Amino acid sequence: METWEINSLDVPVHQPKVLRTDAEARVIAINLPSGEQLQDHQVHERAYLFVAEGEIEITTHDGGSQTGGAGFLAHFERAERHEVTAKSDARLVLLLAPWPGPGHPSER
Repeated sequence: METWEINSLDVPVHQPKVLRTDAEARVIAINLPSGEQLQDHQVHERAYLFVAEGEIEITTHDGGSQTGGAGFLAHFERAERHEVTAKSDARLVLLLAPWPGPGHPSER
């Protein structure tokens, strides 16, 4: 068994920390300071974004938005465009599955 205490991990700003990678998934911890963004993007995998601490706002490509704090979980389909903005200092866990997804550059 592996465990992580997300809110006390040393995750430098602008340096996401990969916690685990295997054929089923990749798990990443992110430290996102207040006011900063994971700018408009999409990934090749399904994405699950969990807020461990702080508050974020997610904006989707179609203009929808959702705000969530600690305990909030969002799911994105493959290639679903979105942007994440930290409303306060936030600790996030991103789970990408399957890893790598179809079309990922590492598959070329």
